[in-house]
Amino acid sequence: MDDAVVYLVPLGRTRYELYSEPPDDGEADADGRGLLRSWRDRFGERWRAAVQTARHGHANRGWFARTRDWAVCKVAETVAEQRTLWSVRHMTAADLRYPSDLSDADASAHLRRLLARARRYHGIWLIVDAVLFVASGLLVLVPGPNIVAYYFGLRVFAHCLSWRGARQGLDRTAWKRQSEPALAELRTLATAPRDSRAPRVEAIASRLNLPRLAAFFDRATATG
Repeated sequence: MDDAVVYLVPLGRTRYELYSEPPDDGEADADGRGLLRSWRDRFGERWRAAVQTARHGHANRGWFARTRDWAVCKVAETVAEQRTLWSVRHMTAADLRYPSDLSDADASAHLRRLLARARRYHGIWLIVDAVLFVASGLLVLVPGPNIVAYYFGLRVFAHCLSWRGARQGLDRTAWKRQSEPALAELRTLATAPRDSRAPRVEAIASRLNLPRLAAFFDRATATG
């Protein structure tokens, strides 16, 4: 992926997260990618339906259904949180858009700090979850699906992709930097009540053509 755009999103005075929305694939051509895209779209629809079912599951369901719903919700959260790093692993060149109240040097420093922290964090958890995934293989003797192994297997996969993305961004991606006034405006909304700021956040997301930015901003500021 070349010339992609990554945003340095302010979540307060000194807190930042990287954010991007990878573009949808272009129209399929005649070499077979149409079938792959069709399969991906069907899988995406089923996955979204599974997430909705898991999030609205009834408390009186059996332990297996509750465990499955918990695992689906955790995977959905992981996908939402790590989508940007997953996309960075393909980037050889990218534009970094940063708040206009930051200097170019400060924006670069925040970028490298976030990527270095992500590489360290996901590297550690990749090792931990790989060990737990191997250990969970012992549960193969227990009748029924090995939900524990599935869960840790997905975590290994997710952390591996994120670690690769952070490493790519630090060592191989050529970054071009550009200030963005809309992101400076977003900073002023980080501590505002969610209901009162929602229309302005949505307007900024629309201006930047980032339809999922508002949901990301709400999640990220809530966990700060």
